[in-house]
Amino acid sequence: MERPVAFQFQVSFVGAGDGALTRFSEISGLDQQMSVEEVTESGENRFVHRLPARVKQGNLVLKRGLAQDSAAFVTWCRSTIELDLAEPIVPKDIIIALHGQDPLPLMRWSISDAYPVKCNFAALDAMQDALKIEAIELAYRTLKRIP
Repeated sequence: MERPVAFQFQVSFVGAGDGALTRFSEISGLDQQMSVEEVTESGENRFVHRLPARVKQGNLVLKRGLAQDSAAFVTWCRSTIELDLAEPIVPKDIIIALHGQDPLPLMRWSISDAYPVKCNFAALDAMQDALKIEAIELAYRTLKRIP
């Protein structure tokens, strides 16, 4: 069985034109949590019923070096965040694939209806000679792991 390594991954934006495949150096936010609703039963003081409620996701965070490429991706982010909702938000579906040594993906995640909610650029510091990193946070509806 091939052991997955965290540094070989690919991000594809479904229907994103020339930005359909965009490179990132780090991805976080592939997590889900089921919230629990506590219900007390009258006359039963020994415990509280804990019932499953909704599944919640955090934001997907994509990080990369500040780049001039992927014009469609940048245009999509800017039109969503910078135009103060003057244009309708256009959500995108995303596929994240984890690769091993074989070109076929070992595992994939399907993310539906994602849209940018935050752009963060690393501080500008004249005393550092480092690559500027941008982080884009995306809210999304569902996350599914595809084996």
